[in-house]
Amino acid sequence: RGSVGRLPVALVRCYHFECNAQDAMASWRTMDVKETMKKNIAKKYRPYPAYRDSGVEWIGEIPEGWEIVRSKALFSHRNQKATSGEEQLTASQVYGVIPQSLFMEKEGRRVVQVITGQDILKHVEAGDFVISMRSFQGGIELSEYTGSISSAYVVLKPSQNVVQQYYSYLLKSTQYIQALQSTSNLVRDGQALRFQNFSQVDLPVVPIEDQQVIASFLDYETAKIDTLLAKYQRLLDLLEEKRSALISRAVTKGLDSNVPMKDSRVGWLGEIPEGWEITKLKYLAPLQSGYAFKSELFQNDGIPIIKMSNLKRGSLDFTEATFIPADKCNRDFALNDGDILLGMSGSLGETGSVGNYAVVNRKDTPCQLNQRVGRFRLTSALFPGFLLYFISSDSFSKPIMLDSIGTAQFNISPEYIGTISLGLPNQSEQRKVVSYLNRETAKIDALVAKVERAVELLKEYRIALISAAVTGKIDLREESA
Repeated sequence: RGSVGRLPVALVRCYHFECNAQDAMASWRTMDVKETMKKNIAKKYRPYPAYRDSGVEWIGEIPEGWEIVRSKALFSHRNQKATSGEEQLTASQVYGVIPQSLFMEKEGRRVVQVITGQDILKHVEAGDFVISMRSFQGGIELSEYTGSISSAYVVLKPSQNVVQQYYSYLLKSTQYIQALQSTSNLVRDGQALRFQNFSQVDLPVVPIEDQQVIASFLDYETAKIDTLLAKYQRLLDLLEEKRSALISRAVTKGLDSNVPMKDSRVGWLGEIPEGWEITKLKYLAPLQSGYAFKSELFQNDGIPIIKMSNLKRGSLDFTEATFIPADKCNRDFALNDGDILLGMSGSLGETGSVGNYAVVNRKDTPCQLNQRVGRFRLTSALFPGFLLYFISSDSFSKPIMLDSIGTAQFNISPEYIGTISLGLPNQSEQRKVVSYLNRETAKIDALVAKVERAVELLKEYRIALISAAVTGKIDLREESA
């Protein structure tokens, strides 16, 4: 029970064999990953025979035969009103420019559609590019559909010298996005990119044959990378499921599968070991609500108050901390090393703030307990580690979810938390369960860290490969021969 080896064999093999490339990347962990990626790509693919300075910082040297022009020489501004009945499109950094109906299907949520006054929409032709509200962060999107789009967006009509698939990679490359970001401080203040911003970034003019070769190469190579990334993500999902099941079973069934069991008479608990006691949290660890500090006390330094946003599934994160003056602290809400905290308001689900938890570390103190965050006051009958694993298990989250069906935002009270039942073993067995889970979850967490590192390196490699290809740092013409 609890063995990582029970994960599906195919995905374990994916990790051990298909990811052998990550072994070669291991030495990069102490080096500049991006620079090392560039060097390794340069070793694998030959450069063009001759280069010259492009005069554009973000592009660097370009092959002989490539040119640099103003971007509006390659793309014109299509400022054309949509006609009645055109399909409404959505610009997405994930899917590109696609029909709103398809976007809603993929995302499982609705978007605002224009029913009346469709004359405010802009016309888009298949093969156009669209500058959206998110282009400042993720680049410019290619549309493979004809339709209409928000008037807040900028539609770019490509010239005959443009192979759309090549420029779809170029206009979403990291270097291009950084160049686009440098065109205006107004964008950083939340204003949209305009055609004028686009026009300020010069672009390469690449021979048509080269564009086609580069686009085909990147289609093939990025598809392979994306397939492997999807397998990695599936492995991460399975590891998380394994971890969750391991914890839930240990805190509800114990470690000995041969002990007699009894009906807990609590739906989500099912059977529990015969020697365990059914009780409620309020008798073992009543929850104390935080204090409603007045917002006028908030400042940029002083003593931090712990809000919902500071709870990060086990630990505290002070990236977005709020502080109060030391003389305004309340001793009844002063937090101590080892305190276990619980989020009591907000969204639901695995990443929601309701049920989110954290343990206060000595380095976190002094700090104060703010409203909508609770602190468990443990009695001697409950070992802290056992409570921590219990509140991270399905046996704790299920009753909360069952009580909140149909509610996107939810508040839970200390009184409600107190009504949640659990099976309680004696202190000795609680400690054994905690020791076992510490050991087994550490194994899973170590594997998760390795997979996440592999994902990070693959994503960096993908970025570096695209950059090298679209800026002419590697000659791919023989690759397609």
